[in-house]
Amino acid sequence: MSGLVIVGVDGSAAGLAAVEAAAREAQSRGAGLRVVHAFVWPAMHVPLGPSSLGPPEGGIRNMAERLLAEAVERARAVAPEVEVGHALVTGEPLTVLEAQSRSAELVVVGSRGMGGFVGLLAGSTAVHLAAHGRCPLLVVREQPAADGPIVLGVDGSAAGESAVDFAFAEAALRNAPLLALHAWTTWNAPLPPPQDASAPYANPPGALAGEEERLLYEALAGHREKYPDVVVEHRTVHGRTREALIEASRSAQLVVVGARGRGGFAGLLLGSVSQAVLHHAHCPVAVVRGVGGHH
Repeated sequence: MSGLVIVGVDGSAAGLAAVEAAAREAQSRGAGLRVVHAFVWPAMHVPLGPSSLGPPEGGIRNMAERLLAEAVERARAVAPEVEVGHALVTGEPLTVLEAQSRSAELVVVGSRGMGGFVGLLAGSTAVHLAAHGRCPLLVVREQPAADGPIVLGVDGSAAGESAVDFAFAEAALRNAPLLALHAWTTWNAPLPPPQDASAPYANPPGALAGEEERLLYEALAGHREKYPDVVVEHRTVHGRTREALIEASRSAQLVVVGARGRGGFAGLLLGSVSQAVLHHAHCPVAVVRGVGGHH
């Protein structure tokens, strides 16, 4: 933990919502907050300063500095005791925020910014950072259910352990219940061996469900002892993971998923479940990459 939360702003309403969420995160963690705006130099040699024909407060750089100042003011209004810094950095938002994530414990962005395409529910910056960021990413989406649980998608993979750690810590910080959800189908569940070695390779009804419940409990082992005050509900669902998580997000204050899980292709930095949740969840989404993940 570096004690720093980073939030990216671009002047959009989604960016300001991200600032408020980031300020609350910094406050609960006892961390500092840095508000970052990525400043792209314009083409065609447009002057950065005010025009000689216009007002002195004009110009592209002044506009960028004003939106940063507005974001800092919003953050201080939400969390007055948090130390708030700001940075106007030259570069594309994708590369700027990825670099900033190296020194942070959490990066926060809005789901879509000013440059979002109509119909694209999660912006390219959010998707890129989920795959390439060096720390957990919080993507602020619709207004969450204030008293809802934190929903954790559990797949039992080694890559998902960091997401379990993050979800328990977040539940403790927010004093919120944790819903640990594991969805499975007969296609993605490993077939357990028969109890009688001489029997054909078949199992009685309910054997797969029992195995999946065991997987869920094993994935959470140790965390309940570390966070004894967190109330945990276990839920196994026979169905597709993405649909189960999106449905659970309707009454949640946060959904936490790993960047990749079981069945991920080598070299694929963001799994299909993570992408689906980023695009369609009804509350903010945290994507947590595995410690040993690709860098």
